[in-house]
Amino acid sequence: MNKRIVYVLLVGMLTMNLCGCFALFAGVVGGAGTAIWLSGKLSQDFHASYHDTINGVKAALRSLNLPLVKEVNETNVTQLKSTYTDGREIWIDIRRVSEKESSVQVRVGMAPDKQADSVVLKRIQHYL
Repeated sequence: MNKRIVYVLLVGMLTMNLCGCFALFAGVVGGAGTAIWLSGKLSQDFHASYHDTINGVKAALRSLNLPLVKEVNETNVTQLKSTYTDGREIWIDIRRVSEKESSVQVRVGMAPDKQADSVVLKRIQHYL
């Protein structure tokens, strides 16, 4: 009986994680304006328009002397790619949340590196 309960709980948690409910729960617990760690990316919502956020991220990259290697724009998502000081790739996703809210996700390198992600995100905060 105990194995069955553990199995059901494990499947339930895995299902929530796959469906994004776990990420939603983590966002609620983390609070608005607080950077949270999700799926190997450091994420934070900003009270800034989508276009102001894109410009702020680009300014942050320039101030860190990180080159903008690639930019992909879609309707409500912009993805920027850069190179970190040690050669690792940086991926930054900017999503429109509302007219005056945007979400930024930062990932440096293939393996999660909270410290490097934090450096980039803190500089973005400075410009927003």
